[in-house]
Amino acid sequence: MGSPAGTLKVSRRPGGDPEIFYSLQGEGPSLGTPSVFLRLALCNLICTWCDTKYTWDWRNHDYRQEVVELSREDVMDAVQGHGCRRLVVTGGEPLVQQKALAPLVDSLKGRGFSFEVETNGTLAPLEPLVRSVDQWNVSPKLGSSGNSPRRRDVAPAMAAFAGLPTAFFKFVVVDRQDVDEVESLVCAYGIRRNRVLLMPEGTSKGELQGRSGWLSELCVERGFRFTTRLHILLWGDERGR
Repeated sequence: MGSPAGTLKVSRRPGGDPEIFYSLQGEGPSLGTPSVFLRLALCNLICTWCDTKYTWDWRNHDYRQEVVELSREDVMDAVQGHGCRRLVVTGGEPLVQQKALAPLVDSLKGRGFSFEVETNGTLAPLEPLVRSVDQWNVSPKLGSSGNSPRRRDVAPAMAAFAGLPTAFFKFVVVDRQDVDEVESLVCAYGIRRNRVLLMPEGTSKGELQGRSGWLSELCVERGFRFTTRLHILLWGDERGR
């Protein structure tokens, strides 16, 4: 799975095109904002409920069919072709490829782009990205994700994000016990509550609605923000939306 220096491993859409698309931000503090999305392949975690396993689960997905390696110039052309200067870099885990990602972000920054990067918070960001990224959507994984504590809670990386004024923390919540774990992480890393968002896990309207009631009540009770998955409510679990 090696690739030439300077290329990015990008997820493919079902028809084979790179998963670079224009839509609404479906989660987090920028919910509802029109954005271009760049979905990168590869991840360093193995969440049981992940809805983008085609970016990393090579036991059940074919790497050659699911991933295309593109030059920085090709990615830039595709991103700029949508006519929107807000780019959300998602995955997979984008920071697995951050050395190749940083020059892309820097080049587009010079063309007036703003950026969100979605990350699981286990890899500390390099300085070139810290300088250019406008918003970090950090989604630390909880015990319900199926990842071991050692893999999902990497103290140096979490501390680095907690110290960034541009970082928000979005937790995927399956059950009430998850919220107690969120409390522990917020206290351990000194994360401000107004930067913490709780989101119900679900890939259908029914699942989201089933968890949204009690989770929203807990957000009111504990002073956290609530976010849903707008794209699921609008389009269902449709890839590339």
